[in-house]
Amino acid sequence: MMKQDTFFLPYFPPNQGDLFGESDPNPTSDPATDWLEDSVSYIPSFLDDPFGSDNMIDDDSWWVQPQDVEPQIFSSSTDSSTNTTITTNATPSDFLVFPNHLITDLSKKRKAPPQVKKPLNNNKRGQGKSTKDAGCNKNGRWAEQLLNPCAAAITAGNVPRVRHLLVVLRELASPTGDANYRLAAYGLQALTHHLSTTKPHPVRSAEVAEVVPTAVNFSTVKPKFFQQSLINFNDINPWFTIPNHIANNSILQVFSDNDRGSTPNLHILDIGVSHGVQWPTLLEALSRRSSGPPPLVRLTVVAPTLENPQIPFATSPPGYNFISNILRLANEYKINLHINRLDNCPLQNLNSQIIKSTPEEILIVCAQFRLHNLNHSNPDDRTEFLKVMRSLEPKGVILNDNNIDCSCDSCSNFETGFARRVDNLWCFLDSTSVAFKGREMEDRKMMEGEASKALINMCNMNERKEKWAERMIGVGFAGDVFREDVMDGARALLRKYDSNWELRVEERDGCVGLWWKGQPVSFCSLWKTDA
Repeated sequence: MMKQDTFFLPYFPPNQGDLFGESDPNPTSDPATDWLEDSVSYIPSFLDDPFGSDNMIDDDSWWVQPQDVEPQIFSSSTDSSTNTTITTNATPSDFLVFPNHLITDLSKKRKAPPQVKKPLNNNKRGQGKSTKDAGCNKNGRWAEQLLNPCAAAITAGNVPRVRHLLVVLRELASPTGDANYRLAAYGLQALTHHLSTTKPHPVRSAEVAEVVPTAVNFSTVKPKFFQQSLINFNDINPWFTIPNHIANNSILQVFSDNDRGSTPNLHILDIGVSHGVQWPTLLEALSRRSSGPPPLVRLTVVAPTLENPQIPFATSPPGYNFISNILRLANEYKINLHINRLDNCPLQNLNSQIIKSTPEEILIVCAQFRLHNLNHSNPDDRTEFLKVMRSLEPKGVILNDNNIDCSCDSCSNFETGFARRVDNLWCFLDSTSVAFKGREMEDRKMMEGEASKALINMCNMNERKEKWAERMIGVGFAGDVFREDVMDGARALLRKYDSNWELRVEERDGCVGLWWKGQPVSFCSLWKTDA
């Protein structure tokens, strides 16, 4: 086996002719020389920055935390229907073992020139405790300068260009290092997946075989490690914490607005990706109400179906169950909590009978980062589900989702859609680098590996918040505004994180946007029936 950190000149297969009707732009040049010359412009011109974040939020004592939680990883061949696992006892930071692959620290293969100075950051807001890297602007994001041209070459059918860029990406991609190296690794995996599943395509078989193996994600780790990693991520990165916080306070807002002295039952329809981590703070808040908690709190959890396991952040590891922990906590708070989990129930099939709702209770739908996986073209499952949700007559709907353009085949070609997905993943990787202070940790790899599913999952049909608003209004919902105390709490919480995070409130529709380094990440919105 060749050592991964050995420098080598790649072998280019001979030109098989004009496979796409295009000739090689320089047929007389030497391929190895071209590779070396053309690759110079793509080599990063900066060093890895030390990432820093001074704030930690540690309020998850509700969950029993073991003193020593070692990373426990399933074999990549583990079937989801069985709990038979294979664990690794080696230090994960040294290497990860996958079938037929041994991946070492690939970032050592090609280093950025040490004499190049770091680019200056003139963004005053980002200075201080945050990293001064390129951020979400395009300067310094060299991985995209390789990935996006490769996607463009695939779309155009430029086989020599595709082969060339794949070789360069293989040499630079690494699951460790700064965000560029990791983005190159996840992007390379997505590109080769696309090539291996597209028929017909000349760049196949051996040319796409030697790639970075499948990343560690939610489905490949043990439940205990998953639980602790998710809690830790929410402590140091607001990607989901802020939407969860706004959702919980919005539930309290809607319940308070509809509680006219009778203290009715509360029913929450959970269509989200929090895996139970969201609810302890809500239970605590309900227990502190001056009039006491509701007589009954019902939580109906709609689990994702098994049709598409590549939905980012939705699927938990086999054997993971948060219900017992939440029920134990509810008992400590003296809250009468009932939890019902719906498995293998498509969202379009939901109705009052399935969720067992009653007219006497206050029904609130909490939909977070799941609805963008519904088809919005033909058939338009997205609008159909919103109609179903309207028919449930909820007192309020919290809709939080990605605030990015769609990248499906109906809205764009492969080149455009891939570039949009890469751009969003960069923000996630960049923010996790800051949150984890640049440290190579297994829980960071798990979160990033899960996020990288978006590069492959073709059901990731995101839309901007304006389009979501059109859909909600079209089926009979009216926009509502978050109370000032809801926003004050969200702003106070966000101050505990890196200063490059910010909240922006749209005066026109009242939506709240979460931004990272000047780029929109997600939105939070509150809706009520127009009646």
